[in-house]
Amino acid sequence: MKFRFISILFVLATFLTACNMGEDPKDHLGEIYTVVLDSIMKEDKSLNSDMEFIAIDMSNFNEVNEDEKKVMLSYFRDKYNVDVMNATMDKLKDQGYYNQDTMSLDGVLLKIEKIEFKFNNSVLIQASKFRSGKGAIGVESKVHYKDGKWKIKESNEIWAS
Repeated sequence: MKFRFISILFVLATFLTACNMGEDPKDHLGEIYTVVLDSIMKEDKSLNSDMEFIAIDMSNFNEVNEDEKKVMLSYFRDKYNVDVMNATMDKLKDQGYYNQDTMSLDGVLLKIEKIEFKFNNSVLIQASKFRSGKGAIGVESKVHYKDGKWKIKESNEIWAS
């Protein structure tokens, strides 16, 4: 009886350890956020037309260090050839980037709205892209680690205005 109990514990411990192997998403949030925000740039491309800047709201990126934030900003600057900044909507309004008359930006504001760490090192993230009150989208993406990179497994638009 004792041998069977120890055997069951060993098998259970081995199974649980195997399930936890891989990359911990919390150690790679900068890369994960970049993948998700870049994928949302490909959604509803009309919001990107004639954009003068990309603002990324990093106010809730508590587990992302300053160097990772700089890498993210640089990535978007190099890829989209526009000014890129870390800014909230309030900051954009204060700095005159938001046109009160048209209720719009001359660029886009990207934001991570919600993040859930799922079983087996996958992450469910809700993000948004805002251009105006009548030009914004929300996307839910499932991200997982595959072939040495964080990738979008599936992505769905969850709202649009």
